[in-house]
Amino acid sequence: MKENTQISETELAQRDCKSCESGEGGLAPTMIKTLMNQLPGEWKLKDNRELEKSFKFPDFKTALDFTNRVGALAEEQGHHPDVFLTYGEVKLQLSTHEAKGVTENDFILAAKINNLT
Repeated sequence: MKENTQISETELAQRDCKSCESGEGGLAPTMIKTLMNQLPGEWKLKDNRELEKSFKFPDFKTALDFTNRVGALAEEQGHHPDVFLTYGEVKLQLSTHEAKGVTENDFILAAKINNLT
């Protein structure tokens, strides 16, 4: 992806995650900033290495149902977040371990997850 490419969340959500070769695909800070601006929904960038967002729900069952939908999406995309489930809340963390940071896949999956809510 070119560093100056403008991508909307809708465009991100329409893409599919790609297989990463070991150590490849880490994004430059300028591209991370660009993609963060395209990704609404209170996603946070932690340590320039991980996207994180908490989702609130009225009860455990609703949070678990959301977790299961995220899991199905992650399997479909071949890209898996760290998932933390507690009563009424699901926290997701996205990073690409092979790249030791965030890649386009993380932003694609985050946009797709936004569409689940």
